[in-house]
Amino acid sequence: MADIVSDPLAWGRIKAPSLVELEVLAGEVFRRLPKKFRDLCAGLVIQVDDFPSDEVLDAMGAESDLDLLGLFQGVGLPFRSESDPVQMPNMIWLYRRPILDYWAEHEETLGAIVQHVLVHEIGHHFGLSDADMAAIEDAAEHAKGAIS
Repeated sequence: MADIVSDPLAWGRIKAPSLVELEVLAGEVFRRLPKKFRDLCAGLVIQVDDFPSDEVLDAMGAESDLDLLGLFQGVGLPFRSESDPVQMPNMIWLYRRPILDYWAEHEETLGAIVQHVLVHEIGHHFGLSDADMAAIEDAAEHAKGAIS
């Protein structure tokens, strides 16, 4: 394949990952998470779709179909009860097109973005709020800065 710098038309040969390819990437990202973390996700279903449904966008108050990169649907582990009737499995949705749009606008690798979204949505599986996860990420960034 021609070098993109020497041949700008070579961009036509580069394709964004398909739904199946992004699903494979998400599966690999999940397999690389710590085993203890994965074990707590038993029964969790990871689904990849191009976009969230209109119902999801409305429920989340999204202004555009590119606003939502992922979604947790279900009952978080801390809120489950053995006496509850049988429920659908908890699901994590990764939205391909919004993820690709975010990737195109940022310098992170696609794998890093998928990992961030997946871990964030798994945080909801554990019952963490967005604010909880933001505080954890801020603390991690602060600790990383203190070490440097």
